[in-house]
Amino acid sequence: MERKERFFSVELKSKTDLKNITLRNGNQENALIEGTIGQLEHADFTDDVVLEVVGDKGVLRVSLTQQEIKKRTEEVKKV
Repeated sequence: MERKERFFSVELKSKTDLKNITLRNGNQENALIEGTIGQLEHADFTDDVVLEVVGDKGVLRVSLTQQEIKKRTEEVKKV
């Protein structure tokens, strides 16, 4: 069963690496989070369900499998 939603988390070693957070009031529903995880140390899949990108200043995690990336890449190549 393919998941419809993807979840993410960002863990930073210092709040100074967080460059911008924008949350708007009113009719606009969008939000923007920007920062740096520093230089890439490694990227890998943990437990085959989370893509983890580790930098020297933090970690970005996204609920995404390697198979889903491969499947989507193949679908895009067919178009």
